[in-house]
Amino acid sequence: MNAVVIYWSGTGNTEAMATYIAEGLSSVGIDTEVVPVSEATDDLIDMFDKVAFGCPSMGDEELEDSEFLPFFESIETKLLDKTIALFGSYGWGDGQWMRSWEERVLADNARLFEKGLIVQEAPDAEAIKECREFGVRFAEFRDS
Repeated sequence: MNAVVIYWSGTGNTEAMATYIAEGLSSVGIDTEVVPVSEATDDLIDMFDKVAFGCPSMGDEELEDSEFLPFFESIETKLLDKTIALFGSYGWGDGQWMRSWEERVLADNARLFEKGLIVQEAPDAEAIKECREFGVRFAEFRDS
């Protein structure tokens, strides 16, 4: 079993979340790579059993639209039968960007792991723990 954590981060908050989620995955023996979306390729998705995507809330609670969204749109057809986790940070709002993203992934017929993990601003000690635990649960998740 292996996993990739693909993220976009403007302030470093979502990047930090990606690192902590990867630590959780790795702690239970999942071979894990962390890749910024600027280095991700379409065929990368095919190489992993589980994929975690991270993107903060931007503007009017939307996904970042210059780099992350174009990449995500380019790989959506590859999500069928993949186990997907979503995460991201936000500065304000109520998490609508994450709820919309979850609906989009489900519409792609992917297996969505839990609800997306959101953290306000930079992860504090409690959020770091949540990210690591999210990674462990994602590693152990088996869709039946």
